[in-house]
Amino acid sequence: MIYSADAMERARRVRFIIFDVDGVLTDGGIYTGESGELLKPFHVRDGLGICQWQNEGFGTAIITGRDSAIVSRRAAELKIQDGYLGYADKRSAYADIKERHALRDDEIAYVGDDLIDLAVMAQVGFPAAPADAVAEVQRLACLVSGKPGGRGAVREIIEFVLKAQGRWENVVARFTAPAQAADVSQ
Repeated sequence: MIYSADAMERARRVRFIIFDVDGVLTDGGIYTGESGELLKPFHVRDGLGICQWQNEGFGTAIITGRDSAIVSRRAAELKIQDGYLGYADKRSAYADIKERHALRDDEIAYVGDDLIDLAVMAQVGFPAAPADAVAEVQRLACLVSGKPGGRGAVREIIEFVLKAQGRWENVVARFTAPAQAADVSQ
């Protein structure tokens, strides 16, 4: 993991995380057949990280350039509040999220991996990227995960933010406290 000198300070202000999908929540592969899109691989650790972020009382959204029933289903499973699918220009979706949730730029993290993500990443307080993001995105990110997209990068980024906020211990405690139920959706 590589992060800027001010990444911890920036992470402390984050209340909402927005994710790109292909190349961030998935490995970027698009598996198609004669009838269209068949599969997208999602990593369970990323899913658990998202659920634990939400359990701490924070919000989540996705903004993706592709419209996909598979992504809609995964977002519903993870209880992601806002799903913006089919947005080649992600700025209008970002503006809508900010307005709907009364957020400031510095309270938002965005995880992206490709050129389509640059405009939003330049606006947020905590831009982050998986290890296999394109060079332009990595240069803009204040944190670059040590893991590639779809392989635990999202989880690593969420852990970094929660640790910066002193909340990671709460997450771990939910899984280690006796007779305490934890949401283990993944």
